[in-house]
Amino acid sequence: MNISTEDILKLAHLARLHMSPEEAEAMKSDMSKILDFVGKIEAMNLEGVEPLVYMTDRENVLREDDPKAALDSKDVLANAPSANSDYFRVPKVKS
Repeated sequence: MNISTEDILKLAHLARLHMSPEEAEAMKSDMSKILDFVGKIEAMNLEGVEPLVYMTDRENVLREDDPKAALDSKDVLANAPSANSDYFRVPKVKS
């Protein structure tokens, strides 16, 4: 499929990309190859073919989601280098 440099520049503008005419010219052949490939897929008879969602039939292997006791705030604050009654004490951030 033929695509013009103006089409590439218009697509770049819509995608909010800055592209020089030289870059658009270089992109033209790549875009033409992509559109040709999509055209070949559209020409195929895909009747009854299920869409591919995953690249493999393997399912996720996840651990059981067992609830566990949370850490006590006193124990957590005891490990802090500096803490207030209920909060971590950190140096002031200067912007």
